[in-house]
Amino acid sequence: MLGVALASFAALSVVLAVVDLRHHRLPHVLVLPGLALALGLLTATALADGAFERVAGVWGGAASAFLVCLLLHGVRPAAFGGGDVTLSALVGAHLGWFGADAVITGLVAGFACGGAAAAGALLAGLRRAEVAFGPPLLVGAWWVLLRAMT
Repeated sequence: MLGVALASFAALSVVLAVVDLRHHRLPHVLVLPGLALALGLLTATALADGAFERVAGVWGGAASAFLVCLLLHGVRPAAFGGGDVTLSALVGAHLGWFGADAVITGLVAGFACGGAAAAGALLAGLRRAEVAFGPPLLVGAWWVLLRAMT
């Protein structure tokens, strides 16, 4: 079932990245069902494998990523939207399967990608607000996920 969870996350990642790039929105109508599916599949997989520590990792990863990003949203709501907050929970759940280090590294990698995207936008003469954060967050997450799976 882990493969199903990751495959559905991969498909949703593509959809969310395209939507965010085009509309600068990460609709809850897409993100929240994806989060529910991820939590369900990852939890069921961990329980079936008897890997109870992974259940804590999945739920803890989702909650901690959500809370960190909710704090950032509270500080700079115009720069870090509510969709980014819920996306971080989705990302955190998947990264949490591989442990707390994966959650931290994935978020840091996402922020690094976001910073690089913002710097590129500024160099191109665009405003920082024109940079969608969802795609960089997803790139950082997938970089860590792919490394963890090898």
